[in-house]
This record gives sequence, structure tokens and C-alpha cells, in this order.
Amino acid sequence: MSRIGLVGCGWLGKPLAKALEKEHKVQCFSRKEHNESGLDYVIRPIDEDPFWQNEIFIIAISTRDNYLSTLEEIAYRCSPSASIVLISSTSVYKEFEGEVDETASITQKSVQVQAEELMLTLREKLLILRLGGLMGDDRISGRWKSASSFTDGPVNYIHQDDVIAVIQKMICENITEGIYNLVAPQHPLRSEVHLKNTQTFGFELGTFAGHSHRIVNADKIIKTLEYDFIHPDPLEFWTSL
Repeated sequence: MSRIGLVGCGWLGKPLAKALEKEHKVQCFSRKEHNESGLDYVIRPIDEDPFWQNEIFIIAISTRDNYLSTLEEIAYRCSPSASIVLISSTSVYKEFEGEVDETASITQKSVQVQAEELMLTLREKLLILRLGGLMGDDRISGRWKSASSFTDGPVNYIHQDDVIAVIQKMICENITEGIYNLVAPQHPLRSEVHLKNTQTFGFELGTFAGHSHRIVNADKIIKTLEYDFIHPDPLEFWTSL
């Protein structure tokens, strides 16, 4: 059993915490009081709070609101011996077309790239997970309130269930360093995924203009963990809803 501190208990963090607490001691950092039961929330822990003495920290926070300075503060507060899992994004590859993996030399310094570089300078035991488009549950590709026009091309999606399962397995196998893409191994066209979802859920199909050819390769994580995806095909992500 490990002692885990989770910073960012939102759409991904909350179900992740609930899954991890079956085998570990999990505490969730929070900025406000919570009425819900079932999770151990720590409200704005100060420097001396036992929260910062956890063995593993998982950071799953938005890139908004002073992201880099927040990461720096977390990195300094965590116990020096702790390992950190930084939830990053495959958006770091936005400059690339074609197939890309973790060996790519990234030149466009987005805030997500800056965040990874910052944490790599501050922490030795750092595991970076670059997530594809995070889907599953109520996140249905194509059903957006604020978008109706899309670029077509192969999708680089990942299901919430697989993110949780991979993190559980990495903790179990004590993998504490490295950079890994976490993307479903199949890459149907976005238009195919949207069309199927409109037929399943009854919303209007958007329009498509332009085409991307980027495919994010996740072979490294598959080989390292000998991992079989729960949801390998984004066309089938929502069949169980």
C-alpha cells in the first residue's frame, strides 16, 4: 500500500482516486470544503501539513490559472523522496504531422511543454503521461456545446478507464520515471467517430474542413507494461453507455 496525494480531483481525478483507494491510502488536495463522502479531502494544506509527506503525488490540474507557478509550488512542497506523476497532453506534438512518439524533438514551447521541462528540472522521480483526447463516460466526441466545425483526420483519443488502469499498473510496478504517450492504439477518422456518435446519441453532425495526419504512437507504454487496452477503438468507446 502506498500513500498517494492527488492534486486535481476533477473529471479524471475523482474516479482515479476512488479506484486507487481500493489498494492505497489516497488524499485529495482541495481548495474548498466538500459535502460529498467517500474521499479524503485535504483543504489547502500548508507547508507543514502531512499531506506533503505522501510517497506519490499525481498532478492532474488545468493549464489555466498560473499553471507553471502552481506546478513549481507543488514541486517544492512535496517530500524530496516522493515520486510525481504529471498528467500532460499529446498537444505537445501539435507541430508534427504523420506518426510521432516520445523521441520527437519538440521546438514549439507551449505551456504544456514548458510545464514538463520545468518539472524535469525540479524533480528526479518524475513520470510524465501525455494523454490523448480524454474521452468516455459523459465526454462524447462530436457533442460539444461550443464547437460545430472540426478538422478531420485520425483521432488520438484515450478512454478514462484506460488512464486509470495504466496509472494503477505503473504504481504497482513502481515505475517512477520516464515520458509515455497514453493513446488508444486505433485511430479512426474523427468524422467516422462523430458520425457514429450522432447516430447513437441523436445530436447533429458538425462540419469538417481541413485534414490532420498526426498519429500519436503509444507502443512504448504497451511494451513497458505489457498492457492490453480496455478500449482500443474510439469507435467503441461509448457502446456501454
